[in-house]
Amino acid sequence: MEQTEILKRPRLTEKMEYLSKKVKGGKERYAFIVDGRANKIQIAEAVEKMYNVQVEAVNTMNHKGKSKSRYTRTHFVQGRTPSYKKAIITLKEGEIIDFFENI
Repeated sequence: MEQTEILKRPRLTEKMEYLSKKVKGGKERYAFIVDGRANKIQIAEAVEKMYNVQVEAVNTMNHKGKSKSRYTRTHFVQGRTPSYKKAIITLKEGEIIDFFENI
């Protein structure tokens, strides 16, 4: 699996911004949506290569999609939200990733 295929996109939410500021010792934390087959070592290598930072720790979690259903005028519609894997990356002290530097 290539490094560009492992990281799908960063997860930029208010909760992750709060978590980044909450960690003691000046360590930054970032969340990414990653390929479901990737392990922690592959994720760490991909982040280090793409953003030129040093990764201290990687925590992963699998989110299962939810079943959704609703009634419309004509019929009953059923579906499912997608499942995904999320990785929370802790960087070494003093390291940061700026997602908005090229805007």
